Amino acid sequence: MRHFLALKDYTKEEILEILEIAAKIKIETKNKVFKDYMPKQTLGMIFEKSSTRTRVSFETGIYQLGGVGLFLSSNDIQLGRGEPMSDTSRVISSMVDMVMIRTFDQSRIVEFAKYSKVPVINGLSDQYHPVQLLADYMTIQEAKLDKNLIVGYIGDGNNLANSWLMLASKLGFELRIATPKGYEVDEKVVDEAMEFAKISGAKIIIGNDPIEAVKGSTVVTTDTWVSMGQEEEKEKRIKDFDGYIIDSKMMSLAQDKAVFLHCLPAYREYEVSEEVIESNQSLVFQEAENRLHAQKGVMVWLDRQHKK
Repeated sequence: MRHFLALKDYTKEEILEILEIAAKIKIETKNKVFKDYMPKQTLGMIFEKSSTRTRVSFETGIYQLGGVGLFLSSNDIQLGRGEPMSDTSRVISSMVDMVMIRTFDQSRIVEFAKYSKVPVINGLSDQYHPVQLLADYMTIQEAKLDKNLIVGYIGDGNNLANSWLMLASKLGFELRIATPKGYEVDEKVVDEAMEFAKISGAKIIIGNDPIEAVKGSTVVTTDTWVSMGQEEEKEKRIKDFDGYIIDSKMMSLAQDKAVFLHCLPAYREYEVSEEVIESNQSLVFQEAENRLHAQKGVMVWLDRQHKK
């Protein structure tokens, strides 16, 4: 059974196939054509981390596909009282057609998928955020920047950075990551991406200089410096990330037609300036909307695979 846990599990062809489905469904949605791709199917949505975009996009998405979303907060189900993930998986997957999980450690999603009778989607973990990267690349395709793509990622070596590594190494584009010292991407993830890059031809550069990462890039992207669960580190992180803000001076180093992406929520004047996020170069709200369409692509693709 196929799950959508991390982009490393997918080939270039499969990723592009999902995005092709997503683009087709987006056009239909814009034309107010809602086809029942998944009629009367139920998506169980388990949230151990709070969310805006993930909940709204998945709940709206499954509804527009002809199904229904079931919101399951960890505070409202036995998982929050210590029930083993394996037991929760066996029970829930016997009653729904697909499951999305937004949680902390990736191992929790992997364990759920191991015991699940239905496809499982990673809505976010501390290690990966694959659905976000599909929305990002969909936005890049729409901006016609997917040819000769050079992405400059500036900021924390977190789940977004990990996912950019996986996407670049699978699709074969150039990715430059710049993080402050002490906030680098996990070496195991980098090593894995480098192995995939040998096949795809991706060029991956890891460093600590944001200027070098942005210079000549076609897409500039970042993420919050203080993710959920890191609030106690806020003051230290703000100090450590000094010089990593994406402002107009930083954007001027990129190519003239370069765009800015951010998965949101964005903390203005920290990782990105007000001027940049509100500029014509910013595609962050198109990117946010594309979470809806990209995830519909994932659900439809998984459903088709499950029925084979």
